[in-house]
Amino acid sequence: MFKKILIVGCGLIGSSILRGSFSRKISKKILVFEKSKKNISKIKKINSKVIILKKLDKRISDIDLVILSTPMSQYEKIIPYLNKFLNKKSIITDVGSTKQNVLKLKNKKLNKYLDWILSHPISGSEVSGPEYGTKNLFLNKWCIIVRDKNKNKVKKIIRFWKKLGSKVILMDPIDHDKIFSLTSHLPHLIAYNLIKTAQDFQKKEKRNVIKFSAGGLRDFSRIAASNEVMWRDVFFNNKKNMVDVINMFIKNLNSFKKNIQNFEDKNLRKKLINSKKVRKMIINLKQDVSEPDFGRK
Repeated sequence: MFKKILIVGCGLIGSSILRGSFSRKISKKILVFEKSKKNISKIKKINSKVIILKKLDKRISDIDLVILSTPMSQYEKIIPYLNKFLNKKSIITDVGSTKQNVLKLKNKKLNKYLDWILSHPISGSEVSGPEYGTKNLFLNKWCIIVRDKNKNKVKKIIRFWKKLGSKVILMDPIDHDKIFSLTSHLPHLIAYNLIKTAQDFQKKEKRNVIKFSAGGLRDFSRIAASNEVMWRDVFFNNKKNMVDVINMFIKNLNSFKKNIQNFEDKNLRKKLINSKKVRKMIINLKQDVSEPDFGRK
């Protein structure tokens, strides 16, 4: 599909792209630019054919596809090298979780003859590092691609993600950031805040209460174990939408508080019943399994 691919940053997502690309024969040559010596040794074990770059230089001049899979705060540092060494036939894409900020950066910093088609694969985990990557990470998961005037190169990026197993949908960057502020970004923030509250509660009570974690706290702790640099970037880059959904969340939380304080049985039960409908919808859409406890054995 591509003669030469470059993956910039090879943690969980980057190494999964690497594994999937080799497995599905997406490219004859795959290069990886990775700064971490620890990660480099792990990447070499994935496939002996991978070419490791310690710096971005003229060796990337004939690259067909560049995938940026670093934290978004690193993009601006990488762009000057892409401007200097890439040819105009190259396609750039990324895996960032917010898109309006990336679009602004692209329009401001990237050479006009280079094409950057914005992507967001909706897949990942609380763990990070190349050892956790898998060739099937994107299988049957959504990948959002931002609409772009270069239709031919958009088609190539669609083919790339479909080849990795993704279900692809085109989206406007404004809609993307609004939707994922609620479906992805807010849940992560709530998880971080819940764990912070558990830590504060434990400190106040002066005893170990976290050891009694029930399923709810346990599952939130998994989300809260996610990469802090990546999520800092997401929260800052989607600031307006984050503030909006946080305010909405606080409003609903205060409503629950009022129901509990005033023993408002009917209002509280109505909310709880309506909430269960969303779980059924997610299962019907095949976004999760119906087995109890997420199918854990």
